Amino acid sequence: MASWLHAALRAVLPHVGDIIAAGKPAFTKREAANQDLVQQQIAELQGAVSQQSSHIKELAAQLENTVNALEKAVQAAEERLRRVLIFTAVAAAVAVAALGIAFIAVMTR
Repeated sequence: MASWLHAALRAVLPHVGDIIAAGKPAFTKREAANQDLVQQQIAELQGAVSQQSSHIKELAAQLENTVNALEKAVQAAEERLRRVLIFTAVAAAVAVAALGIAFIAVMTR
């Protein structure tokens, strides 16, 4: 599994239960008067929405941290790739020079 995916899942999974629990509030029983029931259900829904909003903000902050970490890792990988390409070019140039010198040495004998 990719390390960035593992980090993202590790950041999100602990909050899945909270999100699901906030998404389905425990509604009151139908024994109360209809108007009171509606008002109480509205209050419960508002509470669930505010809870869900705070969880979403927390997840967004964690996602932002994950994205920032990924961007830093990408920059480091690009720098390493640049260095490898430079070393490869230098090695190829040295190899071509060595072949040229060897060819000249063989021809001058």
